[in-house]
Amino acid sequence: MKLFLDTADVAVIKDMLPTGMVDGVTTNPSLIAKSGRNIAEVIAEICALVEGPISAEAVATDFETMVKEGDKLAAIAPNVVVKLPLTWDGLRATRAFADKGIKTNVTLCFSAAQAMLAAKAGATFVSPFVGRLEDHGADGIGLLEEIRVLYDTHDFATEILAASLRNPGHVSAAAVAGADAATLPADTFKALVKHPLTDKGLDAFLADWGKTGQSIL
Repeated sequence: MKLFLDTADVAVIKDMLPTGMVDGVTTNPSLIAKSGRNIAEVIAEICALVEGPISAEAVATDFETMVKEGDKLAAIAPNVVVKLPLTWDGLRATRAFADKGIKTNVTLCFSAAQAMLAAKAGATFVSPFVGRLEDHGADGIGLLEEIRVLYDTHDFATEILAASLRNPGHVSAAAVAGADAATLPADTFKALVKHPLTDKGLDAFLADWGKTGQSIL
């Protein structure tokens, strides 16, 4: 499963890149606003840092303007993925971009039926929101499982990009559910490596090694 950073903060991306685990980046209007920077400038900088797919979201709600915005975003760098909402206009724009070879990420997916429409529109990625579904009492991981079965049954090429993942449990569950990729904030990304027994075991090893008085170097 590919791991994407969900951020528009270039400093955060630079901090995480040395791990070798960052396969791409997703942004959204809220993250761009938080960065306080011009969207074209920040997307260009991120694309220069990360070779993988970089999602940049169109903010228009009508088809014609979505296409204009998406064309402008896609022109920034070859690894830009145009992010579009799961609406009729968004799906129509997704098909328009697919027909001319521009990758898309259809976001705000909350049902298997929506995911089916995104795949039929030719989306490169579909982003089901796990945590936000759970906020409303629904089974977010269960939705990933449904979409996986749906896509495998009908041989859809669209990749499942699990979004709104708030803790390491969400990430591992998404992987087990068959998500092709997951996008997560840096804090959750960093937490994936942590386990209290790992820390306890390492402390014990180091204590025992210290008693030997040896040095490997």
